[in-house]
Amino acid sequence: MTVAETTTVAAAAKVPEHFTMTEDEIIAKFPTRLRGFDLYRKMGSPKNIVAPMVDQSELAWRMLSRNYGADLCYTPMFNAKIFLNEQKYRDEQWQTNETDRPVIVQFCANDPDILLKAASLVAGQADAVDLNLGCPQHIARRGHYGSFLMDEWDLVSKLIRKLHENLEIPVTAKIRVFPEVEKTVEYAKMVEAAGAQIITVHGRLREQKGHKTGLADWTKIKAVKDAVKVPVFANGNILYQEDIQRCIDATNVEGVMTAETNLYNPALFSGKILPSWQLAEEYLEICNDVPTKPAYIRAHLFKLFRYSLPIHTDLRQKLVEVKEMDGFWQFVKDMKVRLIADAEGSDFDPEVVVVDEFGYRKYPHWICQPALRFEHDKEHSKSKRLLNEVQADTPADATDCATGGCDAVDNDAKRQKTVVESV
Repeated sequence: MTVAETTTVAAAAKVPEHFTMTEDEIIAKFPTRLRGFDLYRKMGSPKNIVAPMVDQSELAWRMLSRNYGADLCYTPMFNAKIFLNEQKYRDEQWQTNETDRPVIVQFCANDPDILLKAASLVAGQADAVDLNLGCPQHIARRGHYGSFLMDEWDLVSKLIRKLHENLEIPVTAKIRVFPEVEKTVEYAKMVEAAGAQIITVHGRLREQKGHKTGLADWTKIKAVKDAVKVPVFANGNILYQEDIQRCIDATNVEGVMTAETNLYNPALFSGKILPSWQLAEEYLEICNDVPTKPAYIRAHLFKLFRYSLPIHTDLRQKLVEVKEMDGFWQFVKDMKVRLIADAEGSDFDPEVVVVDEFGYRKYPHWICQPALRFEHDKEHSKSKRLLNEVQADTPADATDCATGGCDAVDNDAKRQKTVVESV
């Protein structure tokens, strides 16, 4: 065999067997289906992106988020098998309307054929279908999906390729990172080769969840961005509006996705500092027109009033017991009266930025703000502003802290504040 023949055989051997069509054949099959940056531009070149959040990024919440600057929204993660087989689940989970664009529908799956059938049910109403490869929760382990497919590259490739070769709208994917940057990059390149037209990189490991969440690694996100040719979205470490541009500057990604911070402050992308009751009222107004499960509404109100409920504890129990819209409205009205009274006795000025010793902004409890959680540092008696820099061991100028751009160190502190992003 000649060198040329050997090279040809070797090249052919690298093409997985489940790649049943060439890229040219796929383009011929779907001549109008958008790819990569054409898809990104058709969706308006989104920069501010609402993440897929189970039972939380439902239509009403997506509509509220769009009112405050969200350029692109993902649906909650749908279980492909249940979505395909149960009409009730499908009707409850999948809602959309003429204002809900661009929108990407996310599925979790481990069977390519089932995934394709489920995705086909939304193909005429969405801009793309996303494969969840990032969920780190125990239910994902039991169900064999999400980040627990990270070690099964062949299956991941088959899932994406099945959609790429057969679905009339584009397929995208959301991944997590590995401890090794090289493995992360190779994983992303495999996802791209299978047919993903946009890749979202959550810069945390599969093990980083719950109290072990910690920081997302922007350097790994940048490494993926440098290695692939499709648009990349970053996910992780977003607390304030200016963190979005900081992330773009650090990673060169096309867009930035946020999950939990959006839930606590849906006005995040606008940069507006707003009272929680205002966002709650606007959300309920939308829910008046868009049927929304009471469990979803209750969960959103708990997050919007996260810092006020521990103060007005009697209203917390009322929220637990509410089951209908009238009750939700009464709860918000009661809370609004309390919070306006609290605000009238305060000298808070939204134009003046005040930060704590960690560099986090200090807001009164009635203002929508990111959720900050504490993690005890058993090995060191110092605290870091754990936002964008994993290694932060020098004090920063207070001015930088005021803009959310520092890593303030306090050698006497005994706790670390960490930012938690959901799936």
